[in-house]
Amino acid sequence: MNGQSPRHHAARVEAAITSGQAARSSLVASWRRSSRLHRLDPAGRSSPNRLSEAELHHARERIAPLLAAARGAMDRLYQAVGASGCCVLLADGDGVPVDRRGTPADDATFQSWGLWTGAVWSEEHEGTNGIGTCLVEQRPLTIDRDQHFFTRNTLLSCTAVPIFDHEAAFAGVLDVSSCRADRTDVFSSLIALAAGEAAKRIEADLFRRAFAHARIVLTQAADGQCGGLVAVDADDLVIGATRTARAGLGLAPGRALRPVPAADLLGGDTARDHLAGGQRAVLQRALLRAGGNVSAAAKALGVSRATLHRKLKRFELNAH
Repeated sequence: MNGQSPRHHAARVEAAITSGQAARSSLVASWRRSSRLHRLDPAGRSSPNRLSEAELHHARERIAPLLAAARGAMDRLYQAVGASGCCVLLADGDGVPVDRRGTPADDATFQSWGLWTGAVWSEEHEGTNGIGTCLVEQRPLTIDRDQHFFTRNTLLSCTAVPIFDHEAAFAGVLDVSSCRADRTDVFSSLIALAAGEAAKRIEADLFRRAFAHARIVLTQAADGQCGGLVAVDADDLVIGATRTARAGLGLAPGRALRPVPAADLLGGDTARDHLAGGQRAVLQRALLRAGGNVSAAAKALGVSRATLHRKLKRFELNAH
């Protein structure tokens, strides 16, 4: 195992912990949690715990919206990395992979390592590893070979990215794992980039599904890049925002938003123009479909007749 015996790896882990490096190294801090908090032995040889089929079924049911939102992105990510001996895993908030993509020729190897649906990869059970440590730290990371806590996992290289739901709460982990010894640092960087982009697509799809009847507005970060997504209802109220958008707007993550006027929250001419342009088009379409009948258009939009008249006046639209 990378030229190391279980005893040598265990001694290296223990030396790093006792030297006080945990205060300066997130990796050693994870090793310390694994050893001191979870009472795990780096030289332990037992295989990962596995859920029963019934337990796995229930785990999938609990995160059905995430599974549905992730399918397309997982397929594309696997197409990009699968030929290089990687598998793609989607794990829930307990560190259990509930969906997977992998090459059939490599399946037996990955299954023997526990990189399979139903295995438990939390730090509590597996020590420092991509999925489990990402669960704790809730940030993108790579645990490469002998950075793993257990000696038996030191052939693995795992890149993990957290996924946040429509309320910006932690939802799961997207992981790309490899047990090939020829994985280079450059390739690892490309995998991290691809996994990060896939996680963003999953979050965006999850958000759009949760606010299917709202208008989705892109917010802009300070560097000009997309800052996240905001959901605006028919009354110009912001009813949802992604984690990235919340960070830019100063909103707390992990809870439903109290509706707030879009103009008050978004501010800025560009945001207002973007919002107004989208709303004007919606109003025009509703009026056209209703043949200019304001009452019918208001009903179709789910707003009161008075609200629609106010919006028509604001955008200088006339009902015929």
